[in-house]
Amino acid sequence: MSSRLSAVVFDLDGVLIESDHLWEEMWSDYAARHGARWSSEDTATVQGMSSREWSHYLNRMAGAAESEADTERAVVDGMVGAFEQGRVDLLPGARQTVQAVSAETTIALASSAPRRLIDAVLRGHALEDRFSATVSSAEVDRGKPHPDVYLEAASRIGRQGVDCAAVEDSSNGIRAAHAAEMTVIALPNPAPGYRPAPDALELAAEEAGDLADVRDRLLRLLGRTQAQGSS
Repeated sequence: MSSRLSAVVFDLDGVLIESDHLWEEMWSDYAARHGARWSSEDTATVQGMSSREWSHYLNRMAGAAESEADTERAVVDGMVGAFEQGRVDLLPGARQTVQAVSAETTIALASSAPRRLIDAVLRGHALEDRFSATVSSAEVDRGKPHPDVYLEAASRIGRQGVDCAAVEDSSNGIRAAHAAEMTVIALPNPAPGYRPAPDALELAAEEAGDLADVRDRLLRLLGRTQAQGSS
């Protein structure tokens, strides 16, 4: 299964940064300002969607009079503000995993986050130079669970989907990477309401317990030995 693997594509939210709860907070706050109630079912529905797709959904469910572009801007402004306030932290082991894997092979990022948040987070955490390509699902036709963002990330680093491993935490993300024919390592969020659906987890080649486990699994799949001093 792993003989062709020559690159790794990471998700961002829930894989490298702790932000799923912040997205839910921003969507919920926006809905509340317009007299609507955002539910956990709404969160599950939009996870993995591009900003264009979730802003359409949020705008309609909230009954907002403003444009979908204004809805998107309001939520993304809130997320960027949360990052500037130090609320968007790297998950434990994220820096070490990115450093160890990028030292062994080409890595890319395929995220549902908008471009300005991707750039702010990677630059702010000094990880930008580790990635050979980063793609927002706003830059492709369809968001997750469609494979578009993963296929574009692979293309930008000169690979096909089957050449890549992918690391994902959400149901729609796992489905997207699998549909792109990538070897998926699932990193399930253990928090209630965020764990991937069983049918999505079945699509993953492996399931990791934390990012140190992700790192070791990736290096093994790539045929590398564990990086010295990367623990």
